[in-house]
Amino acid sequence: MSLVSLVKISLNTEHPLKQAIEQSLNLINYTFDKNVRRVVIKPNLCYYWDATTGQTTSPHFVGALIDLIRAQIHPDVDIAIIESDASAMRCKYAFRMLGYTKLAEEKNVRLVNLTEDQASNTDISCNGNVYNFMVPQTIQKADLKINIAHIKYTVNPIKLTCALKNIFGCNPTQKKFKYHSDLGNVIVALNKAMPFDLAMVDNNIAAGVQPRRMGLVMASQDPVALDSAAAKIAWLDPAKIPYFKTAEQEGVGKRAYILRGEPLEGFRAIYPKPPLNMKFKGQLKRTLVTVGLGKRMGLE
Repeated sequence: MSLVSLVKISLNTEHPLKQAIEQSLNLINYTFDKNVRRVVIKPNLCYYWDATTGQTTSPHFVGALIDLIRAQIHPDVDIAIIESDASAMRCKYAFRMLGYTKLAEEKNVRLVNLTEDQASNTDISCNGNVYNFMVPQTIQKADLKINIAHIKYTVNPIKLTCALKNIFGCNPTQKKFKYHSDLGNVIVALNKAMPFDLAMVDNNIAAGVQPRRMGLVMASQDPVALDSAAAKIAWLDPAKIPYFKTAEQEGVGKRAYILRGEPLEGFRAIYPKPPLNMKFKGQLKRTLVTVGLGKRMGLE
């Protein structure tokens, strides 16, 4: 079984995010290798949703992680924040709108659009099929790869998007919708093609029609175990999410986990229960427009 940590962000400290991240890593006995020189960080920037909606990774979280990495490895370690274009999103706009351009300037890190990165072909077998992907050079050359996901509901049969699904954004092709008919297998295949060293969850804000503060940080070296625990928090049964089983069968990780830190039940009590029709993104869009955020996010 794999270790998964659950940490509550304390607001009574000078650096609450940095402290919570460090605590989450200590709980799973994770330490940064001093020999690391190139780091990639993959946040969840699925669309132009501001982090206050609970839909994307907060740049403040990533900034705190960058500070910790440089304090524990080396001040001059090369760090790249990575994302790729999607059918309805362009990195050059998302980086700027979501605060990552400002973060890159403040922290002296690189922003890499994987769609524009050099890449090489690879064939990956998964669940009896063979998939061909382009693997970006920035990911291939990294000594340390960190996946920062967010717990969110999505449509059946995927049901949950978290650490495993976040790697879908490492696929540099823009027209990702072509994979949606076989999405579970493709997610697992991409995790095999581009394995990351560390998975984390930034769930300070929980997504929903009415976003709410959770103050949750999670960490694990096993994305399958982390997602299985995240599913429990989101009121879902991990045994009923087929691609979790596929990921375990394909050697990506294990569904069984050992929790360290805060009780899972406390976070589940805060997390919004799944809408019956799983169409809450449309409901969220209407809510944001109603409260005046729609124009800012390009929804009007």
